Amino acid sequence: MRPGHDTSPNSLTDLVLESVEDRKGVDPLALDVTALTDITDTMVIVGGTSNRHVKAIVDNVLEVTKAHGIKVLGVEGRTENHWVLIDLADVVVHVMRAEARAFYDLERLWEQPGALRSTPVATTPGPA
Repeated sequence: MRPGHDTSPNSLTDLVLESVEDRKGVDPLALDVTALTDITDTMVIVGGTSNRHVKAIVDNVLEVTKAHGIKVLGVEGRTENHWVLIDLADVVVHVMRAEARAFYDLERLWEQPGALRSTPVATTPGPA
């Protein structure tokens, strides 16, 4: 994608995923959350192996989006680089250390039934 061209959520998601993969982000995942929330269309969740790795991923996403003229609405968590959130309006990016990703389990929190897992999620049986 060249500056000034298509910035639809799908194109923006692709751009974010490319920039994350350029910095060797761990297990990048894009979730379509349009049916679950009005705040964004897509959430990208990616892991980093260290605070420095998280920072490198975040810096690259910000550099690439700026080069394409995409407005960043906000960035949170940059002082610690343990979990950094980048708000691009239609796409929200979560760059997280492995520990934070496992603890908060955003994939499970935002999943739609059958959207992410190939096996059913266990449920607690109700009263008989």
